[in-house]
Amino acid sequence: MEQDEKDEIFDTFYDRVNMQPKELEEWLETEESKSVGDNDDGESTGHRSGRRIVEIKRTNKDDLTESQFEHMNKVGNYIKRHLSQRPDGGVEETDWRYSLMNWGHDPLKDD
Repeated sequence: MEQDEKDEIFDTFYDRVNMQPKELEEWLETEESKSVGDNDDGESTGHRSGRRIVEIKRTNKDDLTESQFEHMNKVGNYIKRHLSQRPDGGVEETDWRYSLMNWGHDPLKDD
């Protein structure tokens, strides 16, 4: 992966992931967080992603691995795609919001 691609992924990730590591860690401990998403092995893809996002956000940019950049790209794309599916009405207590929060984005911070 070229440096300019990494820079673009990094910027997009930090633009779309609007939850801080501690905030995301606390969210991931809630029942609401654990209640959404596909669940093959006891933990949803989004929940697992959230734990990885915390790790990435606590890593200096120069120390990020290729695998972390790939995950950052996946996260940025997921958030963009999911935001375009916003349901009508209030979203405060919806699976839609909870799923996004597992991926590090709280849509209520956009409002």
